[in-house]
Amino acid sequence: MCKIIVNFSKVNIFNTSCMNYPTFTSEEYWSSRYRSNDIPWDAGRVTTPLKEYIDSLEDPGTRILIPGAGNAWEAEYAFGAGFANVFVLDISREALNRFSSRCPGFPRSNLIHENFFEHVSEYDLILEQTFFCALPPELRAAYARKMFNLLAPGGRLAGVLFDDTLFEDHPPFGGDEQEYRKYFFPLFEESIFDSCYNSIPPRKNRELFIELIRPAD
Repeated sequence: MCKIIVNFSKVNIFNTSCMNYPTFTSEEYWSSRYRSNDIPWDAGRVTTPLKEYIDSLEDPGTRILIPGAGNAWEAEYAFGAGFANVFVLDISREALNRFSSRCPGFPRSNLIHENFFEHVSEYDLILEQTFFCALPPELRAAYARKMFNLLAPGGRLAGVLFDDTLFEDHPPFGGDEQEYRKYFFPLFEESIFDSCYNSIPPRKNRELFIELIRPAD
């Protein structure tokens, strides 16, 4: 089921009346958006940057986490491509239930209903797709540290970040490469941190692609 892709730079997709940062991090806030299908940020499919990155992976045993996954198109694609150790994490049970209904063959044991910052496990790869921009900017440094802690030595954080001002008072929260670098370094080693060349059309010239490596111990 495809969703309309919205140009975030032109459309205010959130009603910000009476909203605050705690609201943006609550389960009820996100679940209510899924229950009402009020999710115009959703591309309705795996986006090109993540698809091509998944296609480049060689080890089907790679332990992959997709946090704040929402409809988790990337998880569906990776699992269908033979990666059995894909884990989907979301604070919204509604989002997880929607994904499970759409992909009944995906193991329910790999669906994690939890706050990202409370999750404890170890992964070889974490995929980023519109989770970072959904978090209030005050949590970005904590996001980087948590990603570091969830990765095994030599593990990678890969995906896309918006390279756009977007909004300051509600998701999606924007930013730029200069700001983002201060959160990730010196925690990670840089593999890729550059303009995304294969963004979907509504996000063209408005994304960075990253691949960051947790140094081996």
